[in-house]
Amino acid sequence: MDEYSLIVSSVAAELTPKVAAIKAGRSSGSAVVFTADGFLLTNAHVVGSARTGSAAFSDGTTAEFAVVGADPLSDLAVLRALEPTPPPVTLGDSDGLVVGQLVVAVGNPLGLAGSVTAGVVSGLGRSLPARSGSAVRLIEDVIQTDAALNPGNSGGALADARGHVVGVNTAVAGTGLGLAVPVNATTRSIVAALMRDGRVRRAYLGLVTTPAPLPPAIRERVGQPSALRVVEVVPGSPAARAGLRAGDLVLSAGRRPVGDAQGLQRLMFAEAIGRPLPVTVLRNGALVDVIAEPTELTPYSTL
Repeated sequence: MDEYSLIVSSVAAELTPKVAAIKAGRSSGSAVVFTADGFLLTNAHVVGSARTGSAAFSDGTTAEFAVVGADPLSDLAVLRALEPTPPPVTLGDSDGLVVGQLVVAVGNPLGLAGSVTAGVVSGLGRSLPARSGSAVRLIEDVIQTDAALNPGNSGGALADARGHVVGVNTAVAGTGLGLAVPVNATTRSIVAALMRDGRVRRAYLGLVTTPAPLPPAIRERVGQPSALRVVEVVPGSPAARAGLRAGDLVLSAGRRPVGDAQGLQRLMFAEAIGRPLPVTVLRNGALVDVIAEPTELTPYSTL
């Protein structure tokens, strides 16, 4: 057997017993056992509003589960099996991936349990919009792969050549194009919050922004190539109360440079709620410092 086949078959043998086919309400998909005491990771869109469901493993065993928590804005959900499960997968770190790297997808597409496909990382740093009520957020650093994904793969594992799970398959974006939520430090904090609290608390500013390159003179002055142009400030929001205006160029928040939506989004977790957040903007050629105090994001907030 050639080296490529040996890698794919060994990853398949390692992961297939640990990826379940799940049913939750009228929905079905896949889930990955990630702790020794029976916690499983899947997509929020797979479980929807269901609170319970069933998981079936490749060895023929089944387990009922309860939904511990779901976070539509990251498209992640945590389940807790009520019966014994296979041993857990090893979670990797998607931040170490490179374009062209071999990845293996394991899931249950179209009801075909234990299906394995292989391909490469075909893109990194993609963004995928996610919605909860009227709140919209970008899932950042989404992994793009050409490993074949089909309905039912959602919630399944995307693994590297060592069999470490580096992504949770989430979407089919077109022929030969699949997307996976990355497994990294941000994901781990979201999963930990779901296990602890059943939900993820996020901070809310009330800005609609778009990345914008800085003029050369400003770029040299502030030492960064880009910023976030404020397209809209939601009336009555923390950003509006802080005096931020449409047309401002946001250079930094929390004293950290921001040049894209993800840079600001990374700050908008529970620890920022109710705390002063210094924001520096470029307005009419002048640097302006304001202090915003984020509130908690609700399903009715408009980002």
